Amino acid sequence: MTTTVSVYDRDGSRGLDDPGEISVVIKADDTVVWVDLIDPSDDELECLREEFELHPLAIEDARKHGQRPKLEQYPTHAFLVAYSKDLAEVDLFVGPNWLISVRERNGDGQAWELDAVRARIDRSGIQVSLGHLVYTVLDELVDGYFQANDAFEDRVEAFEASILTEQSGNDRAVQSELLELRRRLVEFRRVVMPLRDVVVTLRRGELAWVDEVTALHLQDVSDHVVRAIDGIDSQRELVSNAVDAHLAMMSNRMNQAMKRVTSWGAILLGSTLIAGIYGMNFENMPELKWRFGYPFALGLMVVVTTVGYRLSKRRDWL
Repeated sequence: MTTTVSVYDRDGSRGLDDPGEISVVIKADDTVVWVDLIDPSDDELECLREEFELHPLAIEDARKHGQRPKLEQYPTHAFLVAYSKDLAEVDLFVGPNWLISVRERNGDGQAWELDAVRARIDRSGIQVSLGHLVYTVLDELVDGYFQANDAFEDRVEAFEASILTEQSGNDRAVQSELLELRRRLVEFRRVVMPLRDVVVTLRRGELAWVDEVTALHLQDVSDHVVRAIDGIDSQRELVSNAVDAHLAMMSNRMNQAMKRVTSWGAILLGSTLIAGIYGMNFENMPELKWRFGYPFALGLMVVVTTVGYRLSKRRDWL
């Protein structure tokens, strides 16, 4: 586990090396404490619960990941669940003058990076309030959705280009990748869509520790969430169209192959018929004893095959 404690007061920001001093620092006026943890153990979550009087149900949700994005309010704090662009869960405990962020590592072992959040706060040049801290974290989190949308868009455009130029390679592999991309978009939308309601609740001032200034700034976050959802829906539609186009191209290639096979079957039918007739060996077949019967039959086969080939080629069957 990785733990970082940041303190914001009139003198600016500073780190806190000894977590045991948190209980003293948070009692100071005009002070905001931000505790950030990555994959904390059960014992560490229990220490947080005792230190900040966190509700056991909220601790349980933070311990068992996979929660739907939501906002829950308890007597002494609020609990917020959101997800990063990499689908890694981010849990926020919001108190009167403190924020606890619990970050999960995704399947690739990566947790959502907070360097951009800290840099943005340092550049602001103002005394950081709890509301401003919460707003900045959520705003950076949501801005990451646009990067994910851009990545999805690049992949969809690459698939569309390969499909239209018939350079998609292995059809089964391409179809599998398209379906995987569509599944990822569905998962992404599942964690972004509920966040819209969470931000709307914060904007309404239903959280006691979010002031009016922060509620005003959260309008921008709400707008970004809606735009991200619209982008996801657009990419899902494009992926569905790409899947349909790829299936149509596969069907068209199959039809072309079947048409060629059928054409060659029709071309060779005349020669097969001639060979079958003269292969019956009846006694009263005058050509059987004819001196030029064999070359005549072969020549007739060549003529019939050549005519059939040219007709098929003219009609674009081959």
